[in-house]
Amino acid sequence: MTDFAARRTMMVDTQVRPSDVTKFPIIDAMLSIAREDFVPSAQREAAYVGENLALGQGRVVLEPRTLAKMLDALNIEGDELVLDIGCGMGYSTAVIARMAEAVIAVEQDESLAQEAQEALVEAGADNAVVQHGDLVAGAAEHGPYDVIILQGGVGQIPGSLLAQVKDGGRIAALFMQGELGEVRVGYRRGEDFSWRRAFNATAPILPGFAKERAFTL
Repeated sequence: MTDFAARRTMMVDTQVRPSDVTKFPIIDAMLSIAREDFVPSAQREAAYVGENLALGQGRVVLEPRTLAKMLDALNIEGDELVLDIGCGMGYSTAVIARMAEAVIAVEQDESLAQEAQEALVEAGADNAVVQHGDLVAGAAEHGPYDVIILQGGVGQIPGSLLAQVKDGGRIAALFMQGELGEVRVGYRRGEDFSWRRAFNATAPILPGFAKERAFTL
């Protein structure tokens, strides 16, 4: 019988804390949420490895270090509303649900969205809901949001999604250039965003977020 609780502790002690993530809400959430319940059954034994886990069709569960450092950079408060884009099977949503007042997750793969909702119910995350729909569309009807986080790489972020960030809110995304990427956090002030580089990471680009190639003759 696999001791997943011990692996969870090891994940935090060897992947999260050494990455300068020490905020109690993040540590507590990652120690509390059973990551193995939010990955494909064939991947359960690999749930706590320090790399992105494949969900199929080019989608991944971000490695623990990347998610933890994104959450650290966002500094989510207990009274905030969060939009989680590309939640996959819901692990990131479950973690964020322990930190925020409420989480709206968007997943465009219908089977993943259904599995995520079921796993969140099992985990007792009653302040989180999964919406099936296009990732680039977000969920404007529930916004604006204090925080938006994207669970994968992007080439660009459409203005329609940026518009769902509350004035004074922030958004974190992993901007990919080739095989390499960097997480940046955008802070909204009125109609403008100021972007700050947080750290390097890598992940496949989410559906709909590839950079449009300029047309040239």
